[in-house]
Amino acid sequence: MRARTAQDRQLLELIDPIAESLGLEIVRVRLMTGSKRQRLQIMAERPSDRDISVEQCAKLSRAVSEVFDAADPIAGEYMLEVSSPGIDRPLTRPIDFDLFEGEEARLETDRMIEGRKRFKGVLAGYEDGNVLVDLDGEEETALIPFDWLSDAKLVLTDALMKRGAAIRAARGEPEDDGLPEGTPEDGAAEDTTDTTTPSEDNA
Repeated sequence: MRARTAQDRQLLELIDPIAESLGLEIVRVRLMTGSKRQRLQIMAERPSDRDISVEQCAKLSRAVSEVFDAADPIAGEYMLEVSSPGIDRPLTRPIDFDLFEGEEARLETDRMIEGRKRFKGVLAGYEDGNVLVDLDGEEETALIPFDWLSDAKLVLTDALMKRGAAIRAARGEPEDDGLPEGTPEDGAAEDTTDTTTPSEDNA
């Protein structure tokens, strides 16, 4: 789920090694089309604490821009946005379901499971290719194949916010450090680069 479309996957193949060279991991890549221009949205984090600084966002943005200027993988103009996953982050990798075990999440599948595609409950880990979740109103833990997921995201709860505050406090950071988190649809990006790459038709 780190990449949704075939083009997202191609871009991810270029971005992954760039992020690794900076000691970062890519959480999600999305190329989105708008009425005016395309937007390439990259979420990244440090594997050590699942966070990222503004400076690291800027470094990743510059490094990606340099590679894309040479490779030219996106036709037309686009805006590059690099951000942290945010508190109510998307869950895109099997490890995410272990890391955030005990937290509440919303899941969506690409096919019907017992008459529905949307689920909400408390994460119970990851095992043998399945996401384990204690669904609201059900006694037994449900097993949802990871490969069947089309979307998964943490629910912003008081407990999740306290967890984030505790992590910041452990690092000696203020409770609200003033740094934006999450995607533009959830909040502002930490680093936004206006990358104009005209297509041949517009050149």
